[in-house]
Amino acid sequence: MITLAEGLRLPTNGLDYAILALYFAVVLGIGIAARRSVRTSLDFFLSGRSLPAWVTGLAFVAANLGATEILGMAANGAQYGAYTVHWYWIGAIPAMVFLGLVMMPFYYGSKVRSVPEFLLHRFGPSSHLLSSVIFAVSSVLIAGVNLYAMAIVLQALLGWPQWVAIVVAGFFVLAYITIGGLSSAIYNEVLQFFVILAALIPLTIVGLKRVGGWDGLTDSLTSSHGDAFLTAWKGTGIGEANPLGANWLTLVLGLGFVMSFGYWTTNFAEVQRALSAKNLSAAKRTPLIAAFPKIFIPLVVVVPGLIALVMEPTLGKTKDGLQYNDAIPVLMRDLLPNGVLGIAVTGLLAAFMAGMAANVSSFNTVFTNDIWGAYLKKGREDGYYLKTGRVVTAVGVLIGMGTAFIASSFSNIMNYLQTLFSFFNVPLFVVFIIGMFWKRTSAAAGFWGLLSGTAAAMINYFGLYKQGVIAIPSEQGANFVSSIVAFVVGAVVMVLVTLVTKPKPAESLAGLVYGTRSPEMAEVPADGDDAWYRKPALLGWGAVALAALCYVPFSF
Repeated sequence: MITLAEGLRLPTNGLDYAILALYFAVVLGIGIAARRSVRTSLDFFLSGRSLPAWVTGLAFVAANLGATEILGMAANGAQYGAYTVHWYWIGAIPAMVFLGLVMMPFYYGSKVRSVPEFLLHRFGPSSHLLSSVIFAVSSVLIAGVNLYAMAIVLQALLGWPQWVAIVVAGFFVLAYITIGGLSSAIYNEVLQFFVILAALIPLTIVGLKRVGGWDGLTDSLTSSHGDAFLTAWKGTGIGEANPLGANWLTLVLGLGFVMSFGYWTTNFAEVQRALSAKNLSAAKRTPLIAAFPKIFIPLVVVVPGLIALVMEPTLGKTKDGLQYNDAIPVLMRDLLPNGVLGIAVTGLLAAFMAGMAANVSSFNTVFTNDIWGAYLKKGREDGYYLKTGRVVTAVGVLIGMGTAFIASSFSNIMNYLQTLFSFFNVPLFVVFIIGMFWKRTSAAAGFWGLLSGTAAAMINYFGLYKQGVIAIPSEQGANFVSSIVAFVVGAVVMVLVTLVTKPKPAESLAGLVYGTRSPEMAEVPADGDDAWYRKPALLGWGAVALAALCYVPFSF
């Protein structure tokens, strides 16, 4: 999954470890401070729906900016070049805008505590239980990836034994979430967002200076990898070859629509941040605010991958040498002095903890409310579920410690994560999008659409691609195809099942289907929410326009 090469040990000293210790102290301090606000299960799982939009917006983007993304997207930059920007400008921004403008009114207005709970109201208990189990499994898988990947990185960079790194990071994540609940996770994610930037920005600036600036970088990569390596669309015609192994159709449909919308609109690790906002207006603005920093993340993630490729031309060339996953650690080793090195290590650790905390906090919510409280222990007092949530947090961290070994066959961690998203998030998106826009969709259609979409993605990947029945040039290309297959199969099954089953009564769909409203959705705006710069439509379409503009330098 992620194996770092020998010789990446960093020359850390007491100053670097002092910075790391200070960060850990602040993390625990935030958790202790947040504990005072945790009195009910709603406080623990959704921060009492009390947080301002700028806090939830930064937490939204930080929850996604885990170290698996930092290392993985830098690896993608080194392996695939400028094609990697598609994961941001077409593979994130449109879906984040759609979530804010279209889906958050239904999520927040229905007062659900989780994404699976929305399916309970729309389709019934069968879809609810299936989606809860699927999400719980995927959460601990992804949390484990963050934890294990961090252990490998710290072993290579600092010489820490893997078990020490796992125990240290796992303990701190467990401590601040168990103590302060989601509020602690979110406020720490805001802190982690700035710590991550403080680590990546100097790395990018110093790296560019080392390779002769942007002109030196482009000249070196053009001469070694060809003109197409620094363009986003060249070579993506149907039948043309490119490093990504995908054409414009699979990029637009597989990544830009199916996989992207599936991830951003149904992944509760993200949606949970918006559900913790203080009102509907803040909830809608949460992903829209997050979209603006997301647009510029490639500058400090993808560009370092390109720089590393120039500084270490052997990156990814031999099995026993430096791998693409080594891109960020190589730059840290070769470019940063002590002090700044401590900030970089802290930023990397913060990124791992942010990614893990996002998945653990969403896991404890879904398991406690949607599985334990809904089907196993119904009707208990609120304090019981608050205690259960804290216990489940510990269980989730412990399970996460053992799950990432499943991914040991993946040399690029983003390949593994995208595979999980094609299995779990895309089928969920099919059920959501059809159920939200077609009133006739029946309860049975939701269950069978989710089950068939998940099965179809797995069959396509393991039964056809891995067995060589169909030839796809790359793992990422296979993930795009699996996503399209999952979407098409799930959609067809939902339509067919709907046509032969009875729909839910129209009066039970208020606030759950597009074109209907529930009383909770008619919310009076808070003071200042009607200011022009807070209007969701302006923020959303502004983000889309800015993302499209960013494509211009990479399109010729």
